[in-house]
Amino acid sequence: MLQELSRIVRSAGNIILSARELAPSVREKTGPRDLVTQYDLMVQDFLRQKLLELLPEAGFLGEEDDDPADLSHKEWVFIVDPIDGTTNFVQGFHNSCVSVGLAHRGIMEYGVVYNPYDGELYSARRGHGAFLNEKRIFCKDRDLEHSLLIFGSALYYRDLVPQTLRLFQTAFPVVQDIRRFGSAALDLCYLAAGRAGVFFECRLCPWDYAAGSLIAQEAGCLVSTLEGGAVDLFRKSSVLAGSPKAYQALLEVFQGTNQSERAV
Repeated sequence: MLQELSRIVRSAGNIILSARELAPSVREKTGPRDLVTQYDLMVQDFLRQKLLELLPEAGFLGEEDDDPADLSHKEWVFIVDPIDGTTNFVQGFHNSCVSVGLAHRGIMEYGVVYNPYDGELYSARRGHGAFLNEKRIFCKDRDLEHSLLIFGSALYYRDLVPQTLRLFQTAFPVVQDIRRFGSAALDLCYLAAGRAGVFFECRLCPWDYAAGSLIAQEAGCLVSTLEGGAVDLFRKSSVLAGSPKAYQALLEVFQGTNQSERAV
């Protein structure tokens, strides 16, 4: 199954690489920070066809569905982001990917994330490890002060701006440095590959983190909500992830900040 998923995702990546004259195809969904292009739709249509040929009984949850159905009752569900990092894609900033997860009864079993620009394909099967271009990868378990923090700014949700800035301000003095790349799926894979130590975002959709969360976990990372609970594969969720030392330390920092604010 993992080899077939990887083959399909690589083919979908070729659609991204074929993109020309993007400007006429760009459309705003909820505003200038929330974009879709004809290539998002082309990739999703391709994935829907090929993935359901592979597993016809599965449900399909894709970012570009106008009215996503409740698929929590389905035994198998593909959770798909055709282009995670669409703004990067539109701007020519080559940090975008195809993300495909396959869940069984609400638990991630397979995940594939592919950045066609650099040819990096991350993959994982539950219990069988994480891989980058078929080579086993592991997170690097550094302490927080020697870890890069990657964060997402939850730009679609203006109500979360104060929380995001507060967490950024809290984390900045205690980590080695901070990065923002604009693709949560790739951010989680960068943790898996040991390129960063910890990641957070205040709200993400399931297709943003489904595949990447499994890849990160199979590489040795911990993944949860910002409060330390389980993420939900069928609803929006905050996400905190990282190598064990950095994750636990940042979770404690964030929890301490919340307790101080409640006391005030």
